[in-house]
Amino acid sequence: MKKRLLTAAVSLVVMASLSACGSNNSSESSATPSSSAKPAETQKAAESTTPVKLRIAWWGSQERHDATQKALTQYTALHPNVTFESEFSGWDGYFDKLGVQFAAKNAPDIIQMDAAYLNEYVARNLVADLGSINVADMDKGLIESGKVNGKLYAMPLGTAAFGMVYDKTVIEKLGLSAPAWDWSWDDYYKFGQEAKAKLGKDKYVFADQSSDLYDYTAYQLSQGKGQVFTDNKLTIDKDTWIKYMTKQDELRKAGIVTPPDMTVTDKELDPKLDNVVNGNAIARHLFSASVGSINTLKPDSFGFTSLPKAAQAGGWLKPGMFWSVNAGSKQQEEAKKFVEWFINDQEAGKTLGLTRGIPGNAKVVSTLSPTFSAADKTSLEFINKVAPTAQKFVAEPQGWGNFKVDYKKIVEKLMFGKATPEQAYDEMMKKAKEYDDAVKK
Repeated sequence: MKKRLLTAAVSLVVMASLSACGSNNSSESSATPSSSAKPAETQKAAESTTPVKLRIAWWGSQERHDATQKALTQYTALHPNVTFESEFSGWDGYFDKLGVQFAAKNAPDIIQMDAAYLNEYVARNLVADLGSINVADMDKGLIESGKVNGKLYAMPLGTAAFGMVYDKTVIEKLGLSAPAWDWSWDDYYKFGQEAKAKLGKDKYVFADQSSDLYDYTAYQLSQGKGQVFTDNKLTIDKDTWIKYMTKQDELRKAGIVTPPDMTVTDKELDPKLDNVVNGNAIARHLFSASVGSINTLKPDSFGFTSLPKAAQAGGWLKPGMFWSVNAGSKQQEEAKKFVEWFINDQEAGKTLGLTRGIPGNAKVVSTLSPTFSAADKTSLEFINKVAPTAQKFVAEPQGWGNFKVDYKKIVEKLMFGKATPEQAYDEMMKKAKEYDDAVKK
């Protein structure tokens, strides 16, 4: 899967290979191209006049929000009978709200989906089969990432790499060298000590993201201890986890990572609450799809690097996000038409840019590449530097979609000194058994 996902990134560097990503044969499509593949004039003529309102929900930055709203306006211009009701938010609480909406049978028609929740939603029959959508120009490997048991339930919208962002302006003022792309954990800890010595008491080097399961996953992978989920079970290595959390506690006490009260109010890409954007810390993790968003918040301030390595690299490539269609929607076919347009239409691609990662559609990428902004080029460089050693991305298995929320709560107890690493590990494994037992029922 890793090699397949690399295609979307590599195709941007070697433009001659673009056509190989899937633009040649209609047999790569799961259906005959629909009206979204036709010229705009033909589309308009073929449209129904019956009014359709589609509710659509997504999370992300203001940049993504603005671009998406413009794309919705474009779609309505092509399909005057279709209007949209948008539900936009940040990442925090997005899936909590969505869960409540599905329980009340009041969920949006089109929802932005994350790989971590896909298996769960499919198992509960909440999302529709998208197999009728034309994917002839989409990267094959990327399309596979949206399938469960061979059926396409989530349309991948792009590829992103997991790495780090740092405030280069602060590093320059401190007279430090910026982190190298292939830095090690020893380099990471050394940088933390050197930067803290110059920062003083009330500023910190790293945003404390140890309560994010992705951060520990990257650490365990880098140590050569494998994935945290294997064969639908939690496989967190006890010694590695305790070592990591013990070290994080040392960094916390040394003032190298943000203190607990500041950490729990941190919100990535929030202009006031993101501790790197607001100047409380120098560095944090970031997906490449957010390069443009964070640069918008503080222009010309940031540099990017990989996650630290040890025996192996820690970062990975993953489908940035997906569109899924509510299986209970009365507007399923109209929703699918929109999704097909969103991934295939070149004008939509120009409007959306890289706000959801590097697009999986080769023709859209070809259209975009001559007009890439500096941030777009940085995002591409980000992906291409992570790609050669990228770890395989493994989503949470069916039934484990909310585990990261419980994980966060357990680690936050540790942050505030209410549990030792050993006690927190035991609590985590008890919680894991609850998930395991629930899946077996």
